[in-house]
Amino acid sequence: MSGKRPVVIAAGGTGGHLFPAAALAHALESRGFEIHLVTDERAAGYSGNFPARAIHYVAAASPRGGPLVSRLAAIIKLAKGTFAARRLLKRIKPCAVAGFGGYPAVPPVMAAAQLGIPAVLHEANAVIGRANRFLAPRADAIATGFAQLGGLPQRFITKAHFTGNPVRPVVIEAAKLPYPPYGDGILRILVTGGSQGARIFSDIVPAAIGLLPDNARKNLMIVQQARSEDEERVRTAYQRLDAKAEIRSFFPDLPFKIANSHLIIARAGASTVAELAVIGRPAILVPLPHALDQDQAANASAFGASGVAAVVEQSVFSPQWLATSLMEAQAGMASLERRAEAAKATAVPDAAERLASLVENVVSGKDSR
Repeated sequence: MSGKRPVVIAAGGTGGHLFPAAALAHALESRGFEIHLVTDERAAGYSGNFPARAIHYVAAASPRGGPLVSRLAAIIKLAKGTFAARRLLKRIKPCAVAGFGGYPAVPPVMAAAQLGIPAVLHEANAVIGRANRFLAPRADAIATGFAQLGGLPQRFITKAHFTGNPVRPVVIEAAKLPYPPYGDGILRILVTGGSQGARIFSDIVPAAIGLLPDNARKNLMIVQQARSEDEERVRTAYQRLDAKAEIRSFFPDLPFKIANSHLIIARAGASTVAELAVIGRPAILVPLPHALDQDQAANASAFGASGVAAVVEQSVFSPQWLATSLMEAQAGMASLERRAEAAKATAVPDAAERLASLVENVVSGKDSR
């Protein structure tokens, strides 16, 4: 053992959960804690560079949706995962467990509650997710990514603490870049669909570019994330239009792509919104529709309230709508820069440190009982 006090971070599923978890891990490491990540097998593609002494995999599944047999199987899997997490926590002996939502966080947080280990939940979205709502009675504190958290039962309001959404160190670095100059008249657009990509952007954005007049099209530079299965057709579409475009399924330097863009077209995941705020860039946000909790719609509404983002429902997001919006953006570049400044004003760049302090306070409070 290293002699440092261990903290278990429970997160999984997608980068949207693991990115803020990694930011907390960096902050706690700098304060002398030893980090252990507990996640599930789906996160293997994102957890390779996670700043942890060890990464542990515990079974988890979502019991919502699907036939009854599938839901029962998921509940049994969560129960087995909780039993495995109990054994793991008894071995690690953490001073706290921090859960980042999603069902991979359920077994470790449940095990912590059973063993009397302090537990902190972080809810990244503007409305509480089902896993965190289930875990709320068992948590000592609930950190919120937005100033207002919808859906939290009144009896747990006193547990809520606004910390903001932690962002990775690379985002803090990208935030140092100024808003790109536009003296050359080129509007630089980044299109990103989050860690899973978004097919609708592959369908709509090239079609919208095709509707623009030649002079408007020539004054665009498009950087677009497309799913691997869509990448070639999107690239071909832009080549036929003779449009300047860079297409990839994954950008390892995405925060710097954001910083070097005048306007972002994106989904409204909590991590995306937090990165847009910290870096300070205006956006067109198309929330993922049909989500049970409507979390992206709530995120977009909160971020767009100050006028920094245009929020459009997917049913309205058409080539014609986007073509008109892009021409308006080209005609109002100064307005885009003002929106960028307003976006920064909504940011909480020290969210990771705020969350780390909350974890320390919960540990101190538990130790003093």
